[in-house]
Amino acid sequence: MSATADHAEERTNPAVRLGFQPGQVVQEIGYDDDDVDQELREAIEEVTGTDLVDEDYDDVADAVVLWFRDDDGDLTDALVDATTYIEEGGAILLFTPKTGRDGYVEPSDISEAATTAGLTASKSISVGKDWSGSRLATPKAAKSKR
Repeated sequence: MSATADHAEERTNPAVRLGFQPGQVVQEIGYDDDDVDQELREAIEEVTGTDLVDEDYDDVADAVVLWFRDDDGDLTDALVDATTYIEEGGAILLFTPKTGRDGYVEPSDISEAATTAGLTASKSISVGKDWSGSRLATPKAAKSKR
């Protein structure tokens, strides 16, 4: 694939824009048969080359995909729980319904929950017809002094 084709894929494939990499183990939380973006899920699996693992996966993942709707409970709690599933320095990809859709979550609520959970939020991007995504980074471990 040419550098131009790679660059074009970065712009058009939301999984690439969100930072997914080949070989990553991605754990999915909040999956609902009727209420997720199947095309986005398939794009993530295509980029990583692996199937998404579910909430019962019992090892650490490189990233977590969290589908969250306003009526799913407490977002801060969901984010704190999600951090227990990933490698130190890993990312949580929070997907929430877009403005005007059922289950919409206010950006200020996302920012506040991320901060409270000890995560750093990036700006929200469109990841599908009905979903927005935010990449939330976990803090990297402080380097130990020798």
